[in-house]
Amino acid sequence: MTKKLIKVALIGKTNVGKSTLINSFVGEKISIINKKINTTQDLILGITNINESQIIFYDTPGSNILKTNSFFQKKLKTNVWEAISRVDLILYIVDSSKYSFENIQNEIIKISELNKIIILVFNKIDLIENKKILPYIKELEKMRLIDSYFNISAKYDQGVDSLCNYLSSKALINNWLYNEDEISDKNDIFISNECTRNAILEFIHKEIPYNIKVNNTLFRFLKNNDLKIKQSIELKNKRYKPVILGKNGAIIKKIREHSQKEIGKILNSKVHLYLQVIVSND
Repeated sequence: MTKKLIKVALIGKTNVGKSTLINSFVGEKISIINKKINTTQDLILGITNINESQIIFYDTPGSNILKTNSFFQKKLKTNVWEAISRVDLILYIVDSSKYSFENIQNEIIKISELNKIIILVFNKIDLIENKKILPYIKELEKMRLIDSYFNISAKYDQGVDSLCNYLSSKALINNWLYNEDEISDKNDIFISNECTRNAILEFIHKEIPYNIKVNNTLFRFLKNNDLKIKQSIELKNKRYKPVILGKNGAIIKKIREHSQKEIGKILNSKVHLYLQVIVSND
């Protein structure tokens, strides 16, 4: 069997469904999914194999690649361009229910300067009729800015297999970079930390400290195969500490229970999770 390989970056604005799509591609939850903005802060690498082809996905932070107005946004933008520089093909993901054709066109023109294959993916197609977006797609095809386009619903797994098969057809002869049973370069500790970060975003509805860090201080399987995990939630500003803790510790309790349940589901183990909230400049 001749091995083939292709590297793919998923880019697009916040909440267009990139993380949901990459999780659908690999068949497991490896990238954080949350409705809050800027939930993906790291490049999450996912891997799937179709017959002789290995497809490596980079899920990038949601970012406006044309302009930034804060240090945090500049960092996200750097991560996006880092992913783009690594890959052979770009999936430009759009939320079908809300988009600006002018913005899509401008960003694709900018991306096309890198001479990468670009596939336009309209996600959340369950929320809109196909005929409403076809004129825009044809306009982009006339400009020869995209290689192809797909209408999908990552949430309901519609059109994802067709897209994945198309990506496989674009793979070139090359050795695989990962073993057949690997689905990510992220280990269990990283994923468990992400579960807690996701839980924080789930229960904090007012001021959200996006520069928050979740660090692992203990990750140990016990004799009965239970998993004991200790994590520190590191804040840059002490004013966020009462927000994370909540009245009488009610919020941190919800965060712990939610994350503990999610980690247990992903790692298929009973989890005992302990959290500590610290302020880094204290």
